[in-house]
Amino acid sequence: MQRVSVVGTSGAGKSTLARALADALDAEFLELDSVFHQPGWVPLPRDEFRQRVAAVVAGERWVIDGNYTSQVKDLVWARADTVVWLDLQRRTVMRRIIWRSFRRAAARTELWNGNRERWRNLFSLDKEQSVIAWAWQTHAATRAKYEAAMADPENGHLEFVRLTSPGAVRRFLSGIDPGVDPGVDSGVDQL
Repeated sequence: MQRVSVVGTSGAGKSTLARALADALDAEFLELDSVFHQPGWVPLPRDEFRQRVAAVVAGERWVIDGNYTSQVKDLVWARADTVVWLDLQRRTVMRRIIWRSFRRAAARTELWNGNRERWRNLFSLDKEQSVIAWAWQTHAATRAKYEAAMADPENGHLEFVRLTSPGAVRRFLSGIDPGVDPGVDSGVDQL
């Protein structure tokens, strides 16, 4: 496991897991949100976004966190050897994302490029404005999308590791050895 894509719904813990995994593997870490969301929450133009991601995936050891399926998945998954899918229960995700969003808004935490979560967005039902609404409304579709991806023969070159609980995530991380590929055969996806 040297080139890893960490995916899952918003609030599942992708960035936290990906950072820890990159540290354990001594690999470059890239959070796609940090590249895509430019100052004022303006999206980076598609061609430039793809160029920046392509530069990272050209490397030999990396961990990339984020979905951006229609934007860069083709680039990332073509070079990846492993996809770690955080498939946590909706109640777990919602508890995490609500707490995280309130904490970030209250502390005025800078996320990327000067951007911060806005109080008014926390209460919006518009998934384009609120990450909380996004996580709630896209949870089932995200699960279906990655279940289909696991079954797709075009992804046969990838090892999928499906983590369905916080305990499974902890066990997965505790078993990481840069010289050992945990892969699907390890049983991690069954936890």
